[in-house]
Order: sequence, then C-alpha cells, then structure tokens
Amino acid sequence: MRKPLIAGNWKMNTDGAGATALARSISEQSPGYGAVDLLVCPPLCYLKTVSSVLAGGTVMCGAQNMYWEKNGAFTGEVSAAMLLDCGATFVILGHSERRHLMGETDEMVNKKTLAAHAAGLTPIVCVGELLAEREAGKTAEVIRRQSEGSLAGLSEELMAATVIAYEPVWAIGTGKVATPQQAEEVHADLRKLIASRYNAETAERVRILYGGSVKPDNAAELLGQANVDGALVGGASLKADDFLAIAAAGTLLAPDDTKRPAGGT
Repeated sequence: MRKPLIAGNWKMNTDGAGATALARSISEQSPGYGAVDLLVCPPLCYLKTVSSVLAGGTVMCGAQNMYWEKNGAFTGEVSAAMLLDCGATFVILGHSERRHLMGETDEMVNKKTLAAHAAGLTPIVCVGELLAEREAGKTAEVIRRQSEGSLAGLSEELMAATVIAYEPVWAIGTGKVATPQQAEEVHADLRKLIASRYNAETAERVRILYGGSVKPDNAAELLGQANVDGALVGGASLKADDFLAIAAAGTLLAPDDTKRPAGGT
C-alpha cells in the first residue's frame, strides 16, 4: 500500500531556536504516528541543525529547493550533495512560489528532478494551476503540461520513487482550499497521466500529495480521497500540534488497504 506522507514546508519562517524547538517537539511525539511518514523541510540555514535534532528518530528532513549543477560559480545556489551533507533525504521542487515568484520553468524543475534522483534525494515535484486557469477550465491542461515537462526523462523506477504534490496556487496561503472532490479529480488525472506514460503498476506506486491550506479541520476529508496519499503542509506545519493533528488524520486512514493499493515506498 502507498504509505501516506505528511510533509511540512516551513518556507521562510522560524529562527534557529524556533526551528530547534519545533523539530524537537515533533520528533518527541512522532512514535505514535508510525502509520504515516513524517517529513519536515526547514529553511536551508537550519537544515543541518534540524537534521541533527531528528537524528535517530522517525521524522525525516528535507530541503525546500536545490540547483541542478553539482558545483561551480552559481552564487547563492546549493547542490544536491550539499543537501545530503546537511542531512536531507527529500527536496521540494517546483513549488508554486518558486514558479510564479522566482520564474522557474518546467525545464528548470525537470533538471532539478533528474539531479536530485542522481544524487539519491527523493524529489517532491509540485504542480498546480492559477485561479484564472481553473476558472477558464484549463486545470487539466496546466497539470498535464507541468507534469510532463517537470517529469520528463524519468525511468519507471525513478518515476515510482518520485513524490508529486498537487498545489492549486489559489489555495496556497489564502485560507481557501480545494474541495475533497476537486482534489481527488486532479489526483486521479495525475495518476492516469502516469499510467499512460508508463503503466498502471508504476502509477499505483507514486505518492501524490495535496497541498493548499491543509489544516487539522479539513485534513481527514482530504486525506480520505482514494488518490490523495498525504499532504504538503504550509502554515499548519509551524505548530507541532497542528502538524501532528494532520498526521493523525492520515494515521486513521492509512490501514485502509482497499483505498491504497500495494506498491511504492
């Protein structure tokens, strides 16, 4: 079965003491959430500190971005090897804030995805439409374009080892949230796209997360959808109790192996 993944994206928040305290609080309470995978992605400058706090426990540590080159004159960038050295095992790529605020393209996200896999990092590749695109009925078109461009060149095994996060841009940090039916529709379409490019077995192994104002009070309904395999949590991940309440919703749903087929990590 696809084990749910609850990932916290701390974005550009916290300070050193806050990051340490938050990581410690989540780690100390994590033993009761073994039915789901827990991941936190702190700001880069606190990655080493947070990974040290989490060492030996069950909570994993990830980064929020990376560059595709191994090294060189790329001021301000960080490589996959550097992230690994700081304790990261996952990396978020193509987040809507990077696509729409920093101008990242599908081609750039694809280079990063391939580089992450080559180094041994698990990429969480984000896709999602703008409000205007949804209102124009272009959601499926946008998701297809972003997923095909960002995931180009992956073998079946690398595709199966990739995590996808559907993040409707209009629901990120706005308090708005896609209905469970809207989320399920896009997640199901993503799985069909993977099946058409590879095969049904590969598609069933890929974990597809929902991201966009996920909170304790809406997590159970969202995570209860057949093709929603976890959550990429923003603001609610900055409070241990809220983050773990979302994890609890995933824990309650995880044993349903009729909903989550066998296969995948």
